[in-house]
Amino acid sequence: MGLTGKLVAAIEFRAGGDVFHELVTLKPHHVSKTSPEKVQGCDLHEGEFGKVGSVICWRYTHGKSYILYDINLDMVGSTEGKEKTAKQLIQAIDEEKNSIEFKMLEGDLMKLYKDITLHIDTKDGIDLVTWTLEYETLHDDVEHPISLLSFFIDMTKDIENHHLQKA
Repeated sequence: MGLTGKLVAAIEFRAGGDVFHELVTLKPHHVSKTSPEKVQGCDLHEGEFGKVGSVICWRYTHGKSYILYDINLDMVGSTEGKEKTAKQLIQAIDEEKNSIEFKMLEGDLMKLYKDITLHIDTKDGIDLVTWTLEYETLHDDVEHPISLLSFFIDMTKDIENHHLQKA
């Protein structure tokens, strides 16, 4: 039996919560243009972007990166994060609350987690993007997805910087 958990992070988004909500809801295939090192693409598998019941598949790079040095402190190599996939169902959209909810169907995360749901909320007056991960691990020894939450925070910053540079 695995462990269940919930991780939440809220980060200020100076480009406006509506901008972020529109991007992840209606134009997720554009996220790769705003955060290309993290997201390589988003494909529609069923339905329409921005519609409940639709299925999308993300291609992304996640994981630890290291630079390797020898005893003389000369760089001898590096490792990069691994390319991964995540097939998700759009489970709910609330335009008034600027929120969207995804349920994981397939992909690399399902090797570690029995269930994982992602909620993204944006608030107009405060311009916060809130990421909520609810999950159940397959086994007790599986790590909590803290690095995944960090990935989402960094991606949010990339998207913000992209939109602020355009303004």
